[in-house]
Amino acid sequence: MSASETRTLADLKELAARTPEIAERPKLEPKRDAKGRAYATGRRKNAVARVWIKPGKGNITINERKAAQYFARPVLRMLITQPFLVADRYNQFDVICTVSGGGLSGQAGAVRHGISRALTFYEPELRGILKVAGFLTRDPRVVERKKYGRAKARRSFQFSKR
Repeated sequence: MSASETRTLADLKELAARTPEIAERPKLEPKRDAKGRAYATGRRKNAVARVWIKPGKGNITINERKAAQYFARPVLRMLITQPFLVADRYNQFDVICTVSGGGLSGQAGAVRHGISRALTFYEPELRGILKVAGFLTRDPRVVERKKYGRAKARRSFQFSKR
């Protein structure tokens, strides 16, 4: 080794000794109400879901109806149970939720978003798993507004020469 290489190595060792130890992240505290429930709001398109979760047998109630009755399509029921499957908490929480606005697909997305957020409030250590899966990101896509002089947002009126 040359003199400059040994001096560089010595400088790096000195720098490593000087850097302070990285403090660990503070433990996040669970956010629960007096009844032991976690609350979160989920949104997708024009739908808004208010979600409460508490330990239970896996019952999902949406607007005072069972999930199978409210979301008749299996795809939508699968969508709202995804956060529990990813977090390995299937049939461990009861979900009570109220949804308004939008259509069924947007409402299912809003419920999934709300369940994911409520799970992170109930068990903060699940945040990393749910974030990587993309369940904590609010889908920003919304319907584009209609413009004047147009049939819809971008579609123009039919052209006729005569």
